[in-house]
Amino acid sequence: MGIGVRTMEWTSLLKRWSSDHPAIHNFQWNRETTWASSPTFVLAAVVGYIAVSQALSALLARRKNPVPLGYIPTLHNLFLALGSAAMFMGCLQATIAEVERSPRHSADWVLCFPQGIRAAGPVFFWSYVYYLSKLYELLDTLILILKKRTLTFLHVFHHATVIFMCYFWLQFAQSLQIVALLTNTAVHVIMYTYYFLCSINRPPSWKKVVTNLQIVQFVFSFVASVATLWLHFKGDGCSGMYAWLFNAFFNVTLLLLFLNFHSKQYGSNKSSSHGSRNDKQA
Repeated sequence: MGIGVRTMEWTSLLKRWSSDHPAIHNFQWNRETTWASSPTFVLAAVVGYIAVSQALSALLARRKNPVPLGYIPTLHNLFLALGSAAMFMGCLQATIAEVERSPRHSADWVLCFPQGIRAAGPVFFWSYVYYLSKLYELLDTLILILKKRTLTFLHVFHHATVIFMCYFWLQFAQSLQIVALLTNTAVHVIMYTYYFLCSINRPPSWKKVVTNLQIVQFVFSFVASVATLWLHFKGDGCSGMYAWLFNAFFNVTLLLLFLNFHSKQYGSNKSSSHGSRNDKQA
């Protein structure tokens, strides 16, 4: 009985902090009041990110040694690993609660938001948290530069473009974002755990798995997109399909870039046993 009561208490606590808390349940995306919700902010953030990255790289070009960062990379990776787990659990619980709460929301709702839906409620709250996390993840690039690691086009392109993607999710209430958020945060739990272990000099032997999982998530998104398109054309249409087109093009581009990275990194039987921050591409 004691175990059953504790399980119910934990379930109730998870539900409160994933969907029922007033700040989560009453969330609304509003370009007038929500922080970081204006197009000007998004454009400034991306342009500023690219400009600062290039300027800092140029300033440190003649420096031979990395800038000492102490425990900053370790704490950064740990924070993102735990944060990704929290976003995964929060969005998953919020989605389950939303489907159970409304008889109009079947499993199809996960793949196809109805036309006219507003970016409000627990699911979109977690999309907003995810969007903010992508702004925080720009620090990945700063850490790479300060540690004198090579910046690749894949790395910069991914970090810059994903900001627009997440913004479009909320601004246009894009369908399929639930699947994208869940798969990406699940992969990022593993990815940032890997980088955390590398940062404490305990590199695991599954470096290649990280890249493979990133490729698998893009392939899975294409499979899910087929279902979304089917629901869109057989019914009254899904919300945010122009934003979905941007998302699909972004995923195709990333898949090709990751396949190219995979080929260069592992195609010649290169060692995948040692890990370093330089291995991080997205």
